[in-house]
Amino acid sequence: MPIYEYECLDCGKHCEMIQKFSDEPLDTCPDCGGHMHKLISHTSFILKGTGWYVTDYASSERKKAKESEATPSTKVDTKSEPKKETKAGASVGT
Repeated sequence: MPIYEYECLDCGKHCEMIQKFSDEPLDTCPDCGGHMHKLISHTSFILKGTGWYVTDYASSERKKAKESEATPSTKVDTKSEPKKETKAGASVGT
């Protein structure tokens, strides 16, 4: 069952009540008998990790967009030519 927060407009007291969804909201303050209204409070539910946003899902369009956003300094060249090795002390032309 959810916890609802209320505030009394007369005395300013805050209180929390555990109520069913089907229960009527509180009207009167349990301390002074004044008018109560329901507050909107922050939730303790937090989405963490990957997979919660549209940008986290791999798609061909997203991959193309990500590649086009990359600057030349961040791109990795996958084509590499083999380097020619020379032995130290060997004569080049005899």
